[in-house]
Amino acid sequence: MAAVLEWAGDPLPKATLDSIRRTRLALKGPLETPSGGGYRSSNVRLREEFKLYANLRPALTIVPGGRFDKIDLVVVRENLEGLYIGHEHFVQIDDDPHAVAMATGINTRAGSRRLLEFAFAHAVATGRKKVTIVHKANIMKALTGIFLETGLELYERKYKGKFELDTVIIDACAMKLVLNPWQFDVLVTTNLFGDILSDLVAGLVGGLGMAPGANIGADAAIFEAVHGSAPDIAGKGIANPTALLLAAAMMLDHCQLVDKAAQLRQALDATLNIDLVRTGDLGGGASTAAFTKALVSRIANG
Repeated sequence: MAAVLEWAGDPLPKATLDSIRRTRLALKGPLETPSGGGYRSSNVRLREEFKLYANLRPALTIVPGGRFDKIDLVVVRENLEGLYIGHEHFVQIDDDPHAVAMATGINTRAGSRRLLEFAFAHAVATGRKKVTIVHKANIMKALTGIFLETGLELYERKYKGKFELDTVIIDACAMKLVLNPWQFDVLVTTNLFGDILSDLVAGLVGGLGMAPGANIGADAAIFEAVHGSAPDIAGKGIANPTALLLAAAMMLDHCQLVDKAAQLRQALDATLNIDLVRTGDLGGGASTAAFTKALVSRIANG
């Protein structure tokens, strides 16, 4: 991102934004965001620019035999509201300009309903049996209470009987996920909670290298690997490309190229579990290039 910033003066150049507006699609690699200062998150800017209100993050076991097996979960995260809206400021006291830090979170009825409608409709369309609303309405009674209240009302009015609805407080949900993740099916929650839980469930299936994501809006969809940019391994040829490839499969599904998506997923499964070509984060010794070569061979041979 630093190189793009130096070249274009903006980590999100106009040409990139224009391309997404034209195609209404993007497959995005990890984008680095500086901690504490510097430019604002390009991921957040993209979500705001294209109103990508729904973040869809599946967690599916592909490599069996880990601490958790046969995991098949979906986290649906609100993408535009909550504590990620960026309304923050410092208050100076005496000679300390950062003596007090303040942040404002905003959840709206309309934004909550839009995200919950997406999650409930996705559950029905994909044959899911249970949806769990994750909240902290016992403490943040307004900020997350409005989300919980809206979800319960929407379920009673439109979706009752189409799947089982459950509710759980965020801290209890985190505990239950590591004790018995199989009790969950679809988790739907607000922005910050969804960010945390989606990384947690990625850990159940082998880590962030196995975790794809989709950002869905009314007029565009951006697909991505959930993991960060990992500058510490840049150029070493050891990165696991599986998450980005699974994101590409999600994009193919979105474009109604279901057969192509299935072909890619089957090739990934065969490469990992029949050919046993795996990168270091999955216990193997393959380089990124060797993994890619094996995968391409699988795709080519059908």
